[in-house]
Amino acid sequence: MRRKEYEGKDITVSFDLKRCVHARNCFLKLPTVFDPKQRPWVQPDNATADDIAAVVRTCPSGALAFHRETGVNETPPQINQIAVLENGPLAASGSFEIDGVETESRVTLCRCGLSKNKPYCDYSHVEAGFTATGEPSPKSPAGSEQHGGKVATLRIPDGPLKIEGNIELTTGTGRQIATLPKAFLCRCGASKNKPYCDGSHKDAGFSDPVDS
Repeated sequence: MRRKEYEGKDITVSFDLKRCVHARNCFLKLPTVFDPKQRPWVQPDNATADDIAAVVRTCPSGALAFHRETGVNETPPQINQIAVLENGPLAASGSFEIDGVETESRVTLCRCGLSKNKPYCDYSHVEAGFTATGEPSPKSPAGSEQHGGKVATLRIPDGPLKIEGNIELTTGTGRQIATLPKAFLCRCGASKNKPYCDGSHKDAGFSDPVDS
């Protein structure tokens, strides 16, 4: 789906509805600009470009983005982080190459197995009543002290997410689980060792063939 753009004098905001996970950070932090009850729902001239950019950066899914002709545009954080959200998706921030094509600085990735927009979260976990802790045990593979760089995020057909690159895996509250150069993360919702894959997708009959 193509992003819809809302152009203001000093900043242009774009929105991808299919990526939205309804975190509502935009409305809660800046309702004069982001209000679903008004049309258009984004009013980029109702606040300063700096304030709007700061709020857009808090959108975990990357559904909101911004562009400025002058001033500072968005740059990825120096540390690539994947946060395991309670009963929800994996929230990634950094420099993530998705399925070898798109590079994103903010993205939420499905881990319930039910999204119709894989690998992205589409909020299906809420309707399905998906439950999985956001505070998993720190018991994990050996750590790495490397940070930054691009992270390749690849869907294994009918299997896990293969993450390759320097990442810090954290709980939803920010506690460190591990720092890793490579990981296979569950996206079928059935692993008994979440957030890691344990092969349960095979018995669960998880299907996502992945277009080549």
